[in-house]
Amino acid sequence: MIRFDILTLFPGMFESPFQSSLLQKAREKNLVEIHIHDIRAFAADKHRMADDYPYGGGGGMVMKVEPIAKALESIGPLESADGVLRVLLTPQGELFSQEKARELSRRRRLVLVCGHYEGVDERIREHLIDSEISIGDYVLTGGELAAMVVVDAVSRYIPGVLGNEESAASDSFSEGLLEYPQYTRPAVFGEWVVPEVLLSGNHARIERWRRKESLRRTLRRRPDLLARSRLSEEDKILLKEIEAEGKTVQSPESRVTSSQEEDGKAGLD
Repeated sequence: MIRFDILTLFPGMFESPFQSSLLQKAREKNLVEIHIHDIRAFAADKHRMADDYPYGGGGGMVMKVEPIAKALESIGPLESADGVLRVLLTPQGELFSQEKARELSRRRRLVLVCGHYEGVDERIREHLIDSEISIGDYVLTGGELAAMVVVDAVSRYIPGVLGNEESAASDSFSEGLLEYPQYTRPAVFGEWVVPEVLLSGNHARIERWRRKESLRRTLRRRPDLLARSRLSEEDKILLKEIEAEGKTVQSPESRVTSSQEEDGKAGLD
């Protein structure tokens, strides 16, 4: 079991996402525990102000240190050595990944602090936080959506959350590669036919096909992942086959570029 404590200025944002799908079932089975804490409830003034103007001037507002410190105190001792990690969700943090999700799932408790506005008082980073995480190189209005992503991705690694425990192991990025194509019934839909190998019942052929297509898809869409993946000798053989076949389909972006180039040539004629 894992417990999430989420500190936020907007607790209402979490009502629907955590009461649906697998997360709700995981909570009902006591596999995942989620507690939402309203930072404003710990503000000292009557207006429940959790932010203020930055010292030194500049635009925007900065989240105050006192409400967050009190909110953290209210949820009990949080010693990192005891399996607890306090995480600030911020664009300045370590980039979240599948490997990071797996690592965090080994904790018994995660405290997620949702950043907002122009950021947080630096003393929060220096004294109240153990780690910082970003879900991508872009800016959101706040850390709430990032917290939902982290909770969902981490929870998938908790035993019993997924109906099929093999699902997490075969997901995209779990082995550093994108997942192979998936098909289900019907085997024929109009002119679209499921690959014959998947209907063959030959598990060795199926596994080889899946690995090859996973490599092909990763090569086509995310070649950067291949560069840092640990490839087996069999993987290298499959990549040579893919190269020889010359069937690595262009990405949508390259197709657009090619189309634009053709249009440009047509316009010059």
